[in-house]
Parts: sequence; structure tokens; C-alpha cells
Amino acid sequence: MLIRRSVCFALLALLLVNGCKDRQITAYRALKDPAPAAMPPAMASTNAGALPEGHPPIDGRSSSQTQPAPGGMAGTAVPTAGGSGLTWTAPAAWTVKPNGSMRKGSFAIKSDSGEADLSITAFPGATGGLEANLNRWRGQVGLPPQSPTEVTAAVEKFSAHGLDFMLVDYAGGGNRLIGAIVPFGGNSWFFKLMGPDALVAGQKDAFREFLHTVKEPAP
Repeated sequence: MLIRRSVCFALLALLLVNGCKDRQITAYRALKDPAPAAMPPAMASTNAGALPEGHPPIDGRSSSQTQPAPGGMAGTAVPTAGGSGLTWTAPAAWTVKPNGSMRKGSFAIKSDSGEADLSITAFPGATGGLEANLNRWRGQVGLPPQSPTEVTAAVEKFSAHGLDFMLVDYAGGGNRLIGAIVPFGGNSWFFKLMGPDALVAGQKDAFREFLHTVKEPAP
């Protein structure tokens, strides 16, 4: 009996020792903390000094805002002339049109061959100079620019009511432009009749008579 008890105690002691060893091994093999996740590509590029896709530039401008506007003066506000104006008397056959924001006067001339437009505008100073303005008008009917000597050689000059008129007549591409430039009060006034060639040519005498009615208003 005593021998059996001794064997039982020996077996129990052995089990306790093995149990302690297992717990020590389990504690020793506990999992480590997980490794940090990899940085997303967008954040990695930001930290490297580059901005992620779709992020506005640092200066607050988009790429479209940093590009030059096409067409040179496209979108540029052009001030009209101030100060005292001019007056005129238009032929009865001309139809008055709304002036809009840039015009001092506006008329439509209609016939069976189409419709022509007469515009009256005024801008401060010489607005680029006589030669530049005449070549601009030539371009509006498809004519190439000319040298300063050539383009001014075609100018017809006359005076009326103390005003000096510079009259030109350009035709091209089936259209015609008859225009006059008048310096007055430190401004440049532009009288331009443009439309189908035959229609505008038929109005040239009426346009010339119209210019002779242009004058400074009475005080």
C-alpha cells in the first residue's frame, strides 16, 4: 500500500513539473506586435516633396490659370472714351440698333442683298496708332497687312465742322468695309460700315454725307 502511494506521488509530481514547463513555453511564444502597414503611394509621394494627383498647386493656381489666354487681348476690358461726345444725323433708311457696352452709336442698313452694320466707337488716345488700326480693318475683310507707307497712302482726308476725318475703303472676300477715324478731345472715334460688298459700296455716298453731319455738340 505504501509503495502504491509513493508511485502516485511520484507521478503527480512529474505531471506538475511538465505542466509548469508547458505554461512557460506558451508564454515565451506569444505573438509579437504586427508590423506597420506600408505607406500608400499617394502619401509616399507627398512626403517625398511631390503633390498627389488632383491636389492644387501650392500657389493656389490651377494649371489652366497659369497658361496664357489665347487670342492676346481676348477677355481684356477696353475702356471707352469719356468726356464730351460727338453728335450726328443718320439717313432715314438706317435702322437704329442697341449700342451695347462698347458702342456710341449703332445702325443696321438692309437691302435685298443682305444687311450691313454701322458702328461708332471711341477709345482714349491713339489706340495703337493709325497704321495699326487700318491694318486691323484690312484683316477684317481678309486683306493682308501693309507697311505704314502703303496703308496710309490709301487714306482720304477731309475736314468738316472743325473735325479731321481719315476715310478708307477696303474690299475682300465678298465683303467691304468703309471706315473713318476722327481724333477728338484726346480720343479716337471710329465710324465703320461693314457688310456685303455690293450693299456697302452702294451706301458709300450716304456714309460720306453722314460723316459730314458729325460735329461737336453745341454748348
